[in-house]
Amino acid sequence: MLTDSDIERWLREDVGHHDVTNSVPGTTEGRLVAKESGVVAGLDAATAVFEYLDCAVETPVDSGSAIDAGDVVLRVDGPAQSVLRGERVAVNITGHAAGVATKTRAAVDAAESSTADSTPRIAGTRKTTPGLRGIEKRAVAAGGGDTHRLDLSHMVMVKDNHIAEMGLVDAIEHFRERASFATKLDVEVEAPEDAPRTAEAGADIVLLDNMSPGETERAVDLVAAADADALTEASGGITVADVPAYAETGVDIISMGSLTHSAPTLDFSFRTG
Repeated sequence: MLTDSDIERWLREDVGHHDVTNSVPGTTEGRLVAKESGVVAGLDAATAVFEYLDCAVETPVDSGSAIDAGDVVLRVDGPAQSVLRGERVAVNITGHAAGVATKTRAAVDAAESSTADSTPRIAGTRKTTPGLRGIEKRAVAAGGGDTHRLDLSHMVMVKDNHIAEMGLVDAIEHFRERASFATKLDVEVEAPEDAPRTAEAGADIVLLDNMSPGETERAVDLVAAADADALTEASGGITVADVPAYAETGVDIISMGSLTHSAPTLDFSFRTG
């Protein structure tokens, strides 16, 4: 959840201890205007910033909406000093979140463009910006993606280092004994031949790490042939351009760290008067 302390920290970082730039008398109205098309997100955070500064806020569109250049996504009115103090924080947050949502929507559209029998879910990862995970995860959802785990407590991921220390089967048993019955195990494998053994050992999700589309398809087929009740997840350096090829493999989930760590900012302008 976004808290007052988060907003205070953002404003303190931007305003500093002696704000002369925004020392403007009177009241004013402001508009947050898109300068390019995309998918809007982050409006809840921008609204919270202005409301914290005792400004009235209206959002003509909802997060997740497609927008075009020139569209107004937020209107605000209040003391001119407060409006101007909140401007840059609101623009930066909205631009970053909308960039994540726009990239996510592109990946979702790419998955849906494939001729596969079923469309895989596009998911984010835990490769988020410290302090901004909630905003970035909500932006992934606004773009039509799956948030994946929000933090370490939401799912157990058995990765290469765990397997190196304990072995594949022993690692799965170790974490299965310690996890709640409601907690899923997502187990990483690096070779198609390890996928069915991982599913049979009790993994809920088999993460096919850094495999080519051809290797991914083989792993998916091997898991299906093993008749194990496990989902398959492709991950590791997958770009939007790669998504259709991975979608054709029959994999259930495509997780992409680039949705959050490499999304370009969507361009917005804030105008007053």
